[in-house]
Amino acid sequence: MAVYAIIGTGNMGGALARGLCKKIAPRQIILFNRTPAKAQKLADELGCSVAATAREAVQAADYILLGVKPYMMAGVIAGIAPALRKDAVLISMAPGIAMEEVRSMAGGGFAVIRIMPNTPVAVGAGMTLYAVDSHVPEAVLGTFLDDLSASGRFVKLDEHLFEAGSAVSGCGPAFAALFMEALADGGVACGLPRSQALELAAQMMAGTAKLALSGLHPGPLKDQVCSPGGTTIQGVRALEKGGLRSAVMEAVIAAYDKSVGK
Repeated sequence: MAVYAIIGTGNMGGALARGLCKKIAPRQIILFNRTPAKAQKLADELGCSVAATAREAVQAADYILLGVKPYMMAGVIAGIAPALRKDAVLISMAPGIAMEEVRSMAGGGFAVIRIMPNTPVAVGAGMTLYAVDSHVPEAVLGTFLDDLSASGRFVKLDEHLFEAGSAVSGCGPAFAALFMEALADGGVACGLPRSQALELAAQMMAGTAKLALSGLHPGPLKDQVCSPGGTTIQGVRALEKGGLRSAVMEAVIAAYDKSVGK
């Protein structure tokens, strides 16, 4: 029965805690946040325990989820390193920091898994990218993926592709939310009550995503809805005129460029 310490209970740390609690007992999760009230609020919601310090949180932990900003990583790891078990696994969510850097910060020798989840892991519909190296035993990785399996899907990526993948699935919920909100606003402009417009937009996006995940490419999926001379093709024409595809591509590239320091 693996024990998890989550250092940093912000949006992603909290989402992962909720995802883990769908599969493992809350008592297996120890939370720490530099603002204690934030960790306590999440613990009260989920039934997890709270540590007074990061070092205390990791003492008995098999897996340490590091949900802190990149600029904080070195300081946080330096603070917890003396308390880490030799077989502890460090799990980094920090963009731009390679696994070897995390290992070096901890003094070497530790197994490191790099992940990039997204916020839908909290509701079991997430997309988590992960990378591992030879320091991580297969059984150790298997336990982690199994414990987090109720959070959604996983894709293994080579580490050099992490920033590109993160720009799509990590940043994507914000892009999708903008599009969903715009769809709902359009419905309101046409007379729908806002709550119904948002429900229609959200369920449509969820259903369309399921069709894509079933193997249907977005191109034919679009074509199936666009009858000759119909309403949908006119809407598609308006989107193309507004440069939707180019704008979305530029959003992904802008996020990628930021993550790699361009």
